[in-house]
Amino acid sequence: MHLSDYAALIRSKNAGPFVLTFDILFSDDASYERVKFSGALNAEMFACLYKTDPANVRFFACDKARAFKFSIPHPTKQAALGCADLHGGQQFIPLLDVEIP
Repeated sequence: MHLSDYAALIRSKNAGPFVLTFDILFSDDASYERVKFSGALNAEMFACLYKTDPANVRFFACDKARAFKFSIPHPTKQAALGCADLHGGQQFIPLLDVEIP
């Protein structure tokens, strides 16, 4: 199954002009714990998916909120020439197909 089968919301957005942040939220404990304990979401996977150094990935698991948060440096400055997503709202798409073993 894929991450999109478990998560209630997967989103991305700019966190200022230099950082992209991603939120993955779950509506129930069972789905959250299934993904958390699978180990599929981690800084290394995220770095590979978004072609950045794992040292640049900030990863947080928020048990009480049933959520994961990832932040990475923005590949371009917000609104820079060549930036096709001014708000960072389309950057979550690759996460939808992450396999959850």
